Amino acid sequence: MDTSNKNYNEEWICNKCSCPVKEGPVKAIYLSGDFEVELLKCPICKNVLVPEDLAIGKMLEVEKGLEDK
Repeated sequence: MDTSNKNYNEEWICNKCSCPVKEGPVKAIYLSGDFEVELLKCPICKNVLVPEDLAIGKMLEVEKGLEDK
């Protein structure tokens, strides 16, 4: 997916399928934990868009918290 567009209010298009991505539950697995988060996902190929600010913000914070346990 093309993540060069920083405006998340605009419609995102899957680069692989040319289909609009939709927000929905995505299962994330890290270490021994399973998490369900709301992210943009392609309904055809199931590619998931993780925005950079989320990846280096909240997700990194949770990752470090799990690794410290």
